[in-house]
Amino acid sequence: MSAAEPVGGRAAAEYRIEDLAHASGATVRTIRAYQDRGLLPTPERRGRANVYRDTHLARLRQIADLLDRGYTLASIKELLEAWDSGRGLGGVLGLVAEVHGPWTDERADRITRAELRVRFGGRPDDEAVTEALELGVLEPVPGRDDEFLVPSPQELAVAVELHAAGVPLSAISGHLRELRGQVEQIACRFLEFTTEHVFARYLGHHPPTDADAAEAASMVRRLRPLAQQSVDAELARAMRTFATRHLEHHLAVEGPGTARPPTPPTTPVTLPTDTIRSVQRLVGRANTGAFIAAAVEREVQTRTLEALTTSRPNTPIVGQID
Repeated sequence: MSAAEPVGGRAAAEYRIEDLAHASGATVRTIRAYQDRGLLPTPERRGRANVYRDTHLARLRQIADLLDRGYTLASIKELLEAWDSGRGLGGVLGLVAEVHGPWTDERADRITRAELRVRFGGRPDDEAVTEALELGVLEPVPGRDDEFLVPSPQELAVAVELHAAGVPLSAISGHLRELRGQVEQIACRFLEFTTEHVFARYLGHHPPTDADAAEAASMVRRLRPLAQQSVDAELARAMRTFATRHLEHHLAVEGPGTARPPTPPTTPVTLPTDTIRSVQRLVGRANTGAFIAAAVEREVQTRTLEALTTSRPNTPIVGQID
C-alpha cells in the first residue's frame, strides 16, 4: 500500500489487490468475483498492476455488511446500482439497520459450563447442552469451550424453572421447538399483514427511493413493539381462559355445563358374570355399559374428594360451627 496524489489535502490510499484483501477481510478470489459481477468499480490500470482505492475498500465493507444481513449478491447489486445512479442508498441502509436492530430490550448475557450445571441440578448433561446450542438458546464463544453466550436470559430462566419443577430437559427442548414453530407463523402473519396495509406504499420501487426507505424505517420503529404487545395480550387472555378450565377439570365436581377433560386411554377390565347379569336385569342390556361407567366415575370422584379432605385435616370447613 502506498500514498498517491493528494485528495482534499491528504494523500489518498492506494492498494494492490493483496493489500485490499488484507484490509477488507475478503479474499483475492472474492474481490475478483465481485469485479466480474459488477459489484466493484473498475480499478485503475497502472502498468501491469491494478490499483484500488478507499472507495473500493468502502464498497467491500458495504457488501460484507449487506451479506451479513441476509441480502443476496443480486439484490446487493441492485442497491449499489441505485446508489451509483444517484438515487441514494442512505435511506435503504437505514431501513436495513432498523429491521436488523434489536426487537427486544433484553440484553444478552454469558454463562460458564459450571454455572449452567449448577442451575440445572448439578449434573453434567452434554446432550442437553448440544440441544441448547442447536436451538440457539446458547451460542458458543470463540476460543472459550467452557463459556456460552445467552442471547435471551429470560428464555434460559424459563427452562431452569421448568426443570426445577420436574420437567425433563428433553421435554423442555421439544416444547421449545413446537412453540418456536407456532410463534414463527405468528411473526410471518404479522409481517404479511403490515406489509399489505402499511409498507406496500413504501416498497413499490425496487429498490425504494431514499425518502420512502427513510419513512419506512420510521414506521418500523413505531410498529416494532406492536407484535409483541398483541401476542402478550392474547396469550394472557388464553392462559386465563384455559387455565381456569384446566383447574375445573381436576378440582371441580362435574355438573351441567362443565366441560369434560380429555378421555385417557382405556384398559379393558373383566367384571364377574353375575355382576353383569345383575346390572342387565336392573337397567337393561342396552344401558349396561353406560351404567357401569357412571358407577365407576362416581366412585373415582368420591375417592378423590376423600383424598383431598384427608390430605388437609386441619383445614376448617366453610360454615362449620365450633
